[in-house]
Amino acid sequence: MVQPEEIFKKLISHCKEYGFVFPSSEIYDGLGAVYDYGQYGVELKNNIKKYWWDSMTLLNENVVGIDSAIFMHPTIWKASGHVDAFNDPLIDNKDSKKRYRADVLIEEQIAKYDDKINKEIEKAAKRFGDTFDEQKFCETNPRVLENRAKREELHTRFAKALNDGNLEELRQIILDYEIVCPISGTRNWTEVRQFNLMFSTEVGSTADGAMKIYLRPETAQGIFVNFLNVQKSGRMKIPFGIAQIGKAFRNEIVARQFIFRMREFEQMEMQFFVRPGEELMWFEKWKQTRMRWHKALGLGDKKYRFHDHDKLAHYANAATDIEYEMPFGFKEVEGIHSRTDFDLSSHEKYSGKRIQYFDPELNQSYVPYVIETSIGLDRMFLSILAGSYVEEQLEDGETRVVLRIPPMLAPVKIAVLPLVKKDGLPEKAREIMNHLKFDYPCQYDEKDSIGKRYRRQDAIGTPYCITIDHDTLVDNRVTIRFRDTMEQERVPITDLGSIIADKISMKNLLKQIAEI
Repeated sequence: MVQPEEIFKKLISHCKEYGFVFPSSEIYDGLGAVYDYGQYGVELKNNIKKYWWDSMTLLNENVVGIDSAIFMHPTIWKASGHVDAFNDPLIDNKDSKKRYRADVLIEEQIAKYDDKINKEIEKAAKRFGDTFDEQKFCETNPRVLENRAKREELHTRFAKALNDGNLEELRQIILDYEIVCPISGTRNWTEVRQFNLMFSTEVGSTADGAMKIYLRPETAQGIFVNFLNVQKSGRMKIPFGIAQIGKAFRNEIVARQFIFRMREFEQMEMQFFVRPGEELMWFEKWKQTRMRWHKALGLGDKKYRFHDHDKLAHYANAATDIEYEMPFGFKEVEGIHSRTDFDLSSHEKYSGKRIQYFDPELNQSYVPYVIETSIGLDRMFLSILAGSYVEEQLEDGETRVVLRIPPMLAPVKIAVLPLVKKDGLPEKAREIMNHLKFDYPCQYDEKDSIGKRYRRQDAIGTPYCITIDHDTLVDNRVTIRFRDTMEQERVPITDLGSIIADKISMKNLLKQIAEI
């Protein structure tokens, strides 16, 4: 059985070979934790954006979008708490000279206990078959009980240290649980210290007149400082939301796992403004709404789970993550947070401007509370590729690599393939291509055998291949090949649009979410 780590290495290699993701500045030996999206990567990324944007703005009459600037007044980041509190707890291994996030090391240790428990459950399920009672097994099996006890003890201690901001205790946990450096294998650790993640630069024409500003570490603050602009110009009534997609920047010292943790990344965030006292109700609603959005892609319901935060951010009274099972374990792809009225109240205080909403139903003004949904677009991209990458053993003994990307998100929807490069087949293929390309991203390919061309399209995730052969010139029919099953069907050219449209329509995906 191929280990997840090996699959992940193959996926990274596949992304470069087939034009999804490239190391940035590669001809100059690259730049750590920065990546460029290739010709297929940018199409997939844009399709993910459209799926998210339409799900927010089309399905919700009270959600609108903005696009705020990356550069903002530096006092914004003082008001938001980022200048004083946007830190990671870092620890160095003295032997390997590698730096790690102390909280991540401990979370990985907790995940090891989870893995041990799950392996015991999987073994028992195979042994007992249909008669297996998972709940009873977990309540009685000594190994499961032992690992659960260890996990809970570690989790309780870890959560307390995080909430207390106790860096010494974080280090002591690492020592007590004999957590080793993955590189050196030793436990020769430094003290834990905090490191601010914001990039700074200067705006101004001279050194004396320059103002220190920050590259935004999140897009949310651009929404908050525009709250009144949007509310008044759009005549918005509470509850309503403001959505935004944009770049953010964090000086990640511990950047790894490909595009999962980068220094320049893209966020899709929506801030939903509600009456004080109603925030937890809306928090639960958006939790379920966002989980439906993820599961609708069909990558597997069991691949997703909620994970409540052990430590709440300074602005939150409730927070949970939607995690996806990556090749390196369950990891956050989206956060849902109840941010209370912290942001708007803080900006009101620091700016000296009144930032309140007059509620005609209550006949009073108040600072709204906020529910946030925030996705890392790059992480979402990685979860889709990880969930789609398959190495499949065929009946003839060959192996094919296929990306089973949901068809509505696939970078290329249709490949048009003349069987041979003569006898009028390329001309007929071009005619079909020119008809379809106004509605769907298409690719024309006439090089190599038809089998090799199918494999190339499988590798970039193209859901449908249309082959034009000599019979096409007689009966006006083509062979459509389906990526996931490799089944082929002979259909009239006039039926192509209707056959494909139903499968790759974003509209159908949005309807599915709305109807659940």
